[in-house]
Amino acid sequence: MAIQDPIVEGLAKGWNHIDASQVSTPLTLEADVVIVGSGAGGGVAAEIMAEAGLSVIIVEGGPLKSSESFNMEERRAYPNLYQQAASMKTKDKAIGIFQGRAVGGSTTVNWTTSIRTPDNALAFWAKEKSVKGLSTESLAPWFAKMEQRLNISKWEFEPNRNNMALKQGCEALGWDHTVIKRNVAGCWNTGYCGMGCPVNAKQSMLVTTIPAALERGATLVSRAKVAKIEYHQDKIFGLKAQALSETLTPTGVELLFKAKHYILSAGAIHTPALMMRSKLPDPYGIIGKRTFLHPTVLSGALFNDAINGHSGAPQSIYSDQFVWQNGAAGDLGYKLEVPPVHPILIASKTLGYGQSHADLMAQFNQLQVTIALVRDGYHPDSQGGQVELTEHGFTLDYPLSNAFWEAARRAFASMAELQFAAGAEKVLPISEGMSMLSSWPQAKKAIAEMNLAPLKTIVASAHVMGGCPMGEDPKMSMVNSEGRSHYFENLSVMDGSLFPTSLGANPQLSIYGITARNATLLAEELKSKS
Repeated sequence: MAIQDPIVEGLAKGWNHIDASQVSTPLTLEADVVIVGSGAGGGVAAEIMAEAGLSVIIVEGGPLKSSESFNMEERRAYPNLYQQAASMKTKDKAIGIFQGRAVGGSTTVNWTTSIRTPDNALAFWAKEKSVKGLSTESLAPWFAKMEQRLNISKWEFEPNRNNMALKQGCEALGWDHTVIKRNVAGCWNTGYCGMGCPVNAKQSMLVTTIPAALERGATLVSRAKVAKIEYHQDKIFGLKAQALSETLTPTGVELLFKAKHYILSAGAIHTPALMMRSKLPDPYGIIGKRTFLHPTVLSGALFNDAINGHSGAPQSIYSDQFVWQNGAAGDLGYKLEVPPVHPILIASKTLGYGQSHADLMAQFNQLQVTIALVRDGYHPDSQGGQVELTEHGFTLDYPLSNAFWEAARRAFASMAELQFAAGAEKVLPISEGMSMLSSWPQAKKAIAEMNLAPLKTIVASAHVMGGCPMGEDPKMSMVNSEGRSHYFENLSVMDGSLFPTSLGANPQLSIYGITARNATLLAEELKSKS
């Protein structure tokens, strides 16, 4: 059965796409709106601006890849679709970070989990972070709009065995659990979402809003890294960019983008890094600070029956039993989910070397993995990380605090208890020095005494947030609650860097809904001036 590739078909009929790796002389492009980044924020903003009749340019640092080149192989997907070939780490190498780098951003490679911004997060932002107008009630229509646009709906199929273990453990223990809503249409249930959907079922920006914007005349420029924001007083007057080669190294060709309004949607880390490189006004030292990761710990479990965690919807069940248990500003809570179990992904996030590692991987199909995403940014001892510029780019310094390690220990215990309740034969907390545990009483004791430490304990992240927070008080925010810069009349930010804390939920739907609101308000204003 031939799979239609909307990108290939659109380009064939004349969509405006410039692959900057093929540009040999300096180029200047102008539009009403220039958007930096094509992920959840940039993609939604692009469609809304184009629908309003505004001319739009989308600038993406990564390549334009589509289902034609998605072959479900990790060795191809990671270098083609992820920042630093999926090997990006924090400054001290203690946290691995998965972040997309291609047209569609992380929406092209995420696992489709779609959750509205939790009420507790919105209430905390309003009370503590000077955010206005973003209540559960006011955002509801925007979430509903994006859920309809991206076919976000409850996953009606039976969970795969990996997710079923999470469900069964929760049921046995009487814990909260929820069926996940996913942004898919005609999903084949293959389980390879993290490598780009080969059948275009995932309703990422790559196959929804970006094509819609291009259909309305927008221009997409891929493999172009915006290096500097040019400004004078309170107006941005241009973006300088570098053309990148097919291997994403600078070619020496410069690009200049000029617009009436500029939207930064390069994502947490890259939006703040661009602002810092450009030396934008930052009188209160906010840019790049309070960057949050939902730092995540992992627990493996061996079952007698085949788990085959590589097959089927990667995430279809989650548990919020422990996310808000101690209140927003209390001890750090954590969300329980499962990841897909693919060979390279798991091999790089498990324990041991040589024979011990080989023995574990030999039981690959019996391995169930549960993860705990720690909700950072609320507790006084959870201030997140800081983006720093380096000679060759950027780094993220994210110290793991005592509050995090206390939460991690509780999370390891919760995951082990859950996995044994679901019928696991053995449980392995993924931290060096731990061995297979054969019962919940044994695990409870071992986890209480285990030595947790950076580089010893595996910590990962797929949710980068913060670094350019929104709010009405300039002393604690860079942009207002509509994403408009406090310092420049024609600059907005529309991506996950806006969040004043982490969410305690997977971020893509929060970015979709908040961007839909803010982009619509901006489009109306720009349209009235044109």
